[in-house]
Amino acid sequence: MGARTRLIDTAANLLAEEGVGAVTLRGIAKAAGVSHGAPLRHFSGRAALLSAVATRGHTELLDRGTSLPDGTPRERLIAACHGYLDFALANPAMFELMFRRDLIDPDDPELTRVSSAVFDFFAALVADVQEGGWHPATDPRLLASSLWASLHGLAQLWLWGGLAGASFAPSPERALAVTLDAYLG
Repeated sequence: MGARTRLIDTAANLLAEEGVGAVTLRGIAKAAGVSHGAPLRHFSGRAALLSAVATRGHTELLDRGTSLPDGTPRERLIAACHGYLDFALANPAMFELMFRRDLIDPDDPELTRVSSAVFDFFAALVADVQEGGWHPATDPRLLASSLWASLHGLAQLWLWGGLAGASFAPSPERALAVTLDAYLG
């Protein structure tokens, strides 16, 4: 394993164990057992290193999508929505980092490529459902953006405690079921 990969692995582990705030260049170097300047030999700064970590998160999310079970387009879209929420709840710090434009370099080419692939895959699932008559006149990318925003908001509200203690939301899965019913009927 190369030093760059080791630094990314260490940063990802530190992120999972201690959260976004703990992922500093100095902290990563210490955890990796290298000099505090070593990360800057492989990355232009913290944002570049965190972008590499966030790219891993988007890659994992894309892998979950491309391994959806067979089924109708609607069933596959519902499975993808469940996969998104499951990913967020299982990886809260990674989920946070992936969308923290203040911590990553949103212009990083690999991050842009992979995060765009995730959205394109989701939009294709939406378009497949549209072929069955669901909102056929709506731009599939706009419909996918709206559904994604709902999923993302649900995940964030659950993770940050905004819904977790609410008596009307007994579980994230139940809240997701209501969201999907509102969209897909």
